[in-house]
Amino acid sequence: MSKSNSDFSVVGKRIPKLDAAQKAMGRAEYIQDIKLPGMLYGRILYSKYAHANIVKIDTSKAVALSGVHAVLTGEDVPEKMKMGFIKDNPPIKKGKVCSFRDEVAAVAAISPEIAKKALDLIEIEYEEQIGIFDPEKAMEKDSPLVHGHLKSNVLKMPWDIHYGDVEKAEKESAFVVEDRFTTQWVTHCCLGTSGAIALFDANDNLTIHTNTQIPSLAQKDFLESLKAMGLENKRVRVIKPIIGGGFGSKLDTYAYEHIAILLAHKCRKPVKIAFDRVEEFKATSTRQPTIIYIKQGCDKNGKLTFRDMRMVLDNGAHTSWGATTPSVMLMPISSLYRVENVKYVAKCVYTNNTYSQAMRGYGNPQATFAIESSMDMLAEKAGIDRIEIRRINRNQSGDETPQGLKITTCGLEECIDAVEKELKFDGKNEKGVGTGIASLIHVGGGARIYGSDGCGAILKMDDYGKVDVFTGGTDMGQGLDNIIAQIVAEELGLLAEDINVVHSDTDICPWDVGAHASRSTFVAGNAALGAAKKVKQKIQKFASKLFDVPAEKIEFKDKLVFVPGDQEKSMPLGKLLRKAHFSPGGTMLMAEYFYDPDNQNMGKELKGNMSMTYSFGAHGAKVKVDEETGKVEVLEYVAAHDVGRAINPLLLEGQVYGGVVMGLGYALTEEVTVKDGEIMNANFRDYKLFTAKDAVKIKAPIIETDDKDGPFGAKGIGEPGCVPTAPAIANAIYDAVGVRIKDLPITPEKVLVALKKKND
Repeated sequence: MSKSNSDFSVVGKRIPKLDAAQKAMGRAEYIQDIKLPGMLYGRILYSKYAHANIVKIDTSKAVALSGVHAVLTGEDVPEKMKMGFIKDNPPIKKGKVCSFRDEVAAVAAISPEIAKKALDLIEIEYEEQIGIFDPEKAMEKDSPLVHGHLKSNVLKMPWDIHYGDVEKAEKESAFVVEDRFTTQWVTHCCLGTSGAIALFDANDNLTIHTNTQIPSLAQKDFLESLKAMGLENKRVRVIKPIIGGGFGSKLDTYAYEHIAILLAHKCRKPVKIAFDRVEEFKATSTRQPTIIYIKQGCDKNGKLTFRDMRMVLDNGAHTSWGATTPSVMLMPISSLYRVENVKYVAKCVYTNNTYSQAMRGYGNPQATFAIESSMDMLAEKAGIDRIEIRRINRNQSGDETPQGLKITTCGLEECIDAVEKELKFDGKNEKGVGTGIASLIHVGGGARIYGSDGCGAILKMDDYGKVDVFTGGTDMGQGLDNIIAQIVAEELGLLAEDINVVHSDTDICPWDVGAHASRSTFVAGNAALGAAKKVKQKIQKFASKLFDVPAEKIEFKDKLVFVPGDQEKSMPLGKLLRKAHFSPGGTMLMAEYFYDPDNQNMGKELKGNMSMTYSFGAHGAKVKVDEETGKVEVLEYVAAHDVGRAINPLLLEGQVYGGVVMGLGYALTEEVTVKDGEIMNANFRDYKLFTAKDAVKIKAPIIETDDKDGPFGAKGIGEPGCVPTAPAIANAIYDAVGVRIKDLPITPEKVLVALKKKND
């Protein structure tokens, strides 16, 4: 029997972020704040061309500059030191460059100013080559090759998926719609820019401070770099300072980290590389832009019969995790709503543009934009209400999708109901005002893309009931500290402030696969809960002897250990712990637990239950469109999510609000403007990011389904807030003025062009 929220003391409570005061007082230490004795400053020189051969590099003037300790070019990089999903990217290039962000040299100096001056003194002779910037043109046979040793610009990946019989289902469909959609480059816009400090000890062991989302996997990458440098069997310690935002941007290791390592080893001093805002825009990775062709159909009653999707993705010049987004896109394509027949073909294409990284939603926002726009188009063609067609095809508990996803708990119907309740969909709006809805599915219980999807936790309790939890999980501002503290406090009958969560150092924290895929609450939470249960059992065992009752009868609450109904058998937890330590033989209250969910790695066939549970949601928007200017004003927004159980509703709502505002930027204003491979708006003035001033009225209904595998029933919810925002807005615009915008962002100019075309 599942518990109600009233049964919990800490779980479900609106506890403010435990690190809020530290950050508000300016005491939080970001990478920009760290300064080590004798530290040098590194800077990186980038290519002047999108595609060129490097004919000659002259570093003599930079080397001679007073205050410069080292200058590196591609010739100084070990041959096997390469980054990226398929190891196609050396941290400094030699011979040729394939994008404007390609690194061609680096320096270390006693000040940032001298380092910059040294870069200006490096003379490079280039031989410019023809660049290719359109992924569809890059697929043509006579297209220039980004990488000359390859036969094609198309990456060899397994995205040609067929479930059921799509051709037969299409022929038997009563209604079919098809169209083309595009999505743009956008970037993460973390307020904390990227940076790293590398240093070696006397024995060539590396310590690197870096604001990464993947400390354990980064440690592996850096060990491989050391091996390439000839430093076998050395230690790597990754220290993660407080992160000023991640959103997937720090899910891979970057050239600046490996360059800091090379410079630090050459100089035998700590070397810090910290990006300014322009460099953050130009030298970190974007969300991958897509060209999407979609066709789907339904029978006369509105039941989906098939979905056929084809995608072309701009991979850019090198690979990072953006090259794997088509794998995640398969989740909504195959499994958002009940659809038995699915075909999906995707191609990732090398171009001379910047390369892409993971970004919140990891391909899901792009795919869902096309799917949910198409759902409204199909509903209109079939003459079925747009909410009703979603109810007809809703996912349900117990379903297994064509991809093999096993739906355990599903609150999609309740989410749709919540959106309909909050926003009127009766078509009785004033002129120029419309409503739109869009649904989502996302992983909520881990996502196995490696051999392990696990996370470790070590729990240590002192004599006074205070607890240290050492977790592999990464907090990057999303509030994982709170979630783990509340889970452990609930299990041990303590307060959240009694729990100290440590997640910053690979030397003392256990292994974890990283903060991605909305997995931290579920996976890191279960690991911490497992360790807390072990400690609880140790305390119960000791208390059972003291109280002379079976251990299972002993309960914990409000810092008391007690037997319900027996006032004589009760003791403050701290007092009991001190008795345990000073009893004959003593005891040490520590425990470790490693939680690796029982989900499946899909492998090359991309089929299997990749997550233990799935999060669902529905978003609704009411917009007003000015037909004279094309401006879209969001009047109301409702984002309802199935969260399993809300461990902390306050932080959950914050995640949803942040996700929605990020999604609104994606829908309406944000775009990394790229001209022939060069980013033209690398600043917050020209990149139209939604700010607090642009925030809209948002309601965030919480739907709880109490998932059996989640810690206290919780699912992950970090990413879903931004997934269906763009189609909800696009559908509302269509409802308002009858024009469908299929290319993001939906700017006033695009709306005006569509209105003019409609009126003509």
